[in-house]
Amino acid sequence: MTNPSRFRLQTHLLLVTILIWPLSSLRAERIKDIVDIKGIRSNPLSGIGLVVGLGDNGDSGGMSQQMLTNILRGTGLVLPPSVLKGKNNAVVIVTGQLGPFAREGSRFDVNVSAIGDAKSLSGGTLVATPLRGLDGQTYAVAAGSISLAGWIATGEQASVTKNHQTVGRIPGGATVELEELSSYFEFLGGKRIVTLELRNNDFSTAIRIAEAINETYPESAVVLDPGTIRVAIPDHMQNSQIPGFVVAIQAPSVTVDMEATVVVNERTGTIVVGEHVAISATAIAHGSLVISISETENVSQPGPFSPGQTVASPQTNLEVEEATGSLILLPHAVTVSELANALNRIGTNPGDLIAILAALQRQGSLQAKLIIM
Repeated sequence: MTNPSRFRLQTHLLLVTILIWPLSSLRAERIKDIVDIKGIRSNPLSGIGLVVGLGDNGDSGGMSQQMLTNILRGTGLVLPPSVLKGKNNAVVIVTGQLGPFAREGSRFDVNVSAIGDAKSLSGGTLVATPLRGLDGQTYAVAAGSISLAGWIATGEQASVTKNHQTVGRIPGGATVELEELSSYFEFLGGKRIVTLELRNNDFSTAIRIAEAINETYPESAVVLDPGTIRVAIPDHMQNSQIPGFVVAIQAPSVTVDMEATVVVNERTGTIVVGEHVAISATAIAHGSLVISISETENVSQPGPFSPGQTVASPQTNLEVEEATGSLILLPHAVTVSELANALNRIGTNPGDLIAILAALQRQGSLQAKLIIM
């Protein structure tokens, strides 16, 4: 028969940490999947708008009333803010991303977030709102019904809410009014240049990318730094052929190299260990002190017809258990799996694992970069 306590211990050790590493260091990736092209990016837009039709769930202050007054004034209806009572409206900030090749008339999604004390944007409709860039220009106009990924149910004494009710989304809610097309090549020294930017900077990977491109277009790619490869467009190539050239230089596959890194999240206890992580010869001792505290109440009740009172007296139960740690010897150049097994053997929890890894780095045995989130 299986020992239940042993089963629980084994299960705990399996769930202590999550170790993730590539299956093989020889796997090649397409250049297209590991680089971005300089100049091809979206631009953030934002605007202040008004959501109407909230059915008494809107703002209680005068900000929404003043904004509604300004909107109505534009239609020729002039009313003082004090006349527009009720909480059916809410002032919101509208945000979105103008795509790098968004043409006039195309549409994109926008997010809507309340900035007042509105309870919910459910059922609301955004009034036409201009969206501006950081240069002050109006590039799009947003409007439409708001979609919320949740709900709220309220009563006189209680309420139940799922997800945020003051943040919503309008799919395709913005229409582009002014184009801001990105340029994916530039002129340098009389040459047309396409610049590739690595998402994870590494000299080895950058050199391999340049070598792969130069096999097809000799002496066209140059590595500037660990994250930048500059590629010259052949002089004989017409501008209409540049898109095909960009596709061609991103098609080859290269082996991606990465530095040894350990990433830990103290809040969730998640630990991610890269493939090349190793530790030098060292020893680890681990011990823990467990203190259990429970509170109970003893009720003292007087006998029948006695003048005493019923009294509840609290009682504290305190248990202290100290577990002596084991001294684990680790040989030189421990692999990821060996490191995980060694730490699990001494019964570590996520907090202990993080402390051990930090101590190993400080001592100089952890041959990897430690990133604590």
